[in-house]
Amino acid sequence: MRKRSKFKHSVYLLVALAMLLYALPKLSFQNGSSWVLGFGLVWCVFAFLVIASHLHFIIGVDEEKQKRLDAVRKAKLAQWQGQWNEEGRVSQRS
Repeated sequence: MRKRSKFKHSVYLLVALAMLLYALPKLSFQNGSSWVLGFGLVWCVFAFLVIASHLHFIIGVDEEKQKRLDAVRKAKLAQWQGQWNEEGRVSQRS
């Protein structure tokens, strides 16, 4: 399942790169301060953010963090199950 997810992010990364490479020559950055320049800059910033987020996921910078979060979730689940078992025992005694 993990490889499939990385494959999906790789495809999205390639699509975002293709969109950026296709649009960059068509965007005008030479007309000084105008709405066209602002749109081009904002569009490029968003495209780079999308590319960076997919690269971040593919590289796996947060794999260790994800493992720690999974361990915390398992510990909380075990704690909750213990509380439910104790509540069941208390209600059976009454």
